[in-house]
Amino acid sequence: MTKKTIFKGIATAIVTPLDENGINYAQFANHIEWQIAEGVNGIVVCGTTGEASTLTDDEHREAIKFVAKQVDGRVPVIAGTGSNDTAYALDLTRCACEAGVDSVLVVTPYYNKTTQKGLVKMFTEIADCSSVPVILYNVPSRTGMNIECKTYLELSEHPNISAVKEAGGDISKIADTIALCRGKLDVYSGNDDQIVPIMALGGIGCISVLSNIHPRKTAEICKLFFEGKIAESTTLQLDMIPLIHALFSEVNPIPVKAAVAAMGYCRNYLRSPLAVMEDAHYQVLLNEMRKSGLNV
Repeated sequence: MTKKTIFKGIATAIVTPLDENGINYAQFANHIEWQIAEGVNGIVVCGTTGEASTLTDDEHREAIKFVAKQVDGRVPVIAGTGSNDTAYALDLTRCACEAGVDSVLVVTPYYNKTTQKGLVKMFTEIADCSSVPVILYNVPSRTGMNIECKTYLELSEHPNISAVKEAGGDISKIADTIALCRGKLDVYSGNDDQIVPIMALGGIGCISVLSNIHPRKTAEICKLFFEGKIAESTTLQLDMIPLIHALFSEVNPIPVKAAVAAMGYCRNYLRSPLAVMEDAHYQVLLNEMRKSGLNV
């Protein structure tokens, strides 16, 4: 069974520019255009980094439609359509498909959670209704749910489940998953500090927070690796580690929103319960951004 690869390299989990009036679409467009010009391989809209959990239903749908139209086929667009309510996830997925996205990113259910059997049922229902490939999203630190290797294997048999964003951080588990699902499930790192390790095991890229502020360098990590320049790719990955730590010194997307705002692509505006970054952490972040070559 051959499945279409959605993207290879870096897809930016893009921030959503917000202000008191809602989504600032002019800023959104500017950030998207810069991302594409800098060479990213995809754009993820309404993910965790995009503050999807505090967008209204209308904003969520309009943001997906806007990004699909703005990108206009230049790179793949992946829309976050997951929910802890399967019926709502199905509705969002249909909306995203109608908007012309290339894939949907579906997180495990949170708070109410479920069993592995429930995960298979939910993901299968969504994959059945979607007209585009599905990327599973595993982020147990946020959801309290962990997709087990045998569950990945079962889901990999579905013709419309193409990939996983694995943000669990367990390299051994990722190795087991890739070994079990050989060729049936593309694996993307969900953690910027694990891009090279996961590619070394057979992964094909990353859904990245870092690329919001360093799209070219983040994409270069993958490009060098795919060209067989493993040492150079590894060096670039390691050079980025202090900045990656600063970007996750508080709950994502608090630091990256501050960083993108410092670069002029949005305001440092977050919806409650998120709060603006602590100044001590912010100064460290600015320092690491400057050391990485950014003029802030």
